[in-house]
Order: sequence, then structure tokens, then C-alpha cells
Amino acid sequence: MRKNLLVVTGALFLAVAGVSSAAAQETGEAAKKDVTITADVIDLSCKLVHGLSGPDHRMCAQVCADKGIPLALYKDGEVYIPVSQGMPGDGSNELLRPFAEQTVQVKGKLIERGGMKAIVIEDIKKS
Repeated sequence: MRKNLLVVTGALFLAVAGVSSAAAQETGEAAKKDVTITADVIDLSCKLVHGLSGPDHRMCAQVCADKGIPLALYKDGEVYIPVSQGMPGDGSNELLRPFAEQTVQVKGKLIERGGMKAIVIEDIKKS
């Protein structure tokens, strides 16, 4: 009985140590990679909820952006969330709004963490 208790206690310790290690990595500084991507600026709400996008949806996307709905970049089935390096961060809608529902070329720092992709935009122009 005592041996089983030691085995279970040891296993729990290793499990907690593994979770703590993963949590520490998750909260640490993410690797940032310089990238240039060509992607579409999308309105996340309308794209995800209603399947709306494209030139006919441009004005609606701009109105949604004005109301605080996040704009993001979309390429080959991947969503890139624009983020700020500052703390507190600055929103990106003002930067992306003129390009809503258009294809752009973006230079910046790509950050990947926990299955998410984010980008710190350094330069953006219509493609």
C-alpha cells in the first residue's frame, strides 16, 4: 500500500511539474520571426458568423471596424491576428480599415503560440 502511494505521489509530482513547465513556456517571450505575407484584410465577425467577405462587403467591414469588431489578415485558410508590442497594446483597426476586404502585403514580426498566429505589423500596402 505504501509503495503504491509513493508511485501515485511521484506520478502526480511529475504531471504537475510538466504542466508548470508548459505554463512557464506559454507565458514566456514568444519567438518572433520577420515575415512578408500577402493576405486579405477581413472582418472577423462577418467572415466567421455569416461567411461574408470580398469587395461587396468592404463598406460593411469598415462599419464593423468602426464599432470595434476586429479586422485580421487571412491567407490560405490561416488567420493572422494583428497585435501590438506595447503594453497596454494598441488596436490595429485604424491601420487596417483603409484596406478592409482588400489584398495587402504586410511586413512584420510573426508570432506563433498555442496554435494561434499573430503579427506585429511594421509596414502595410495594397497588393
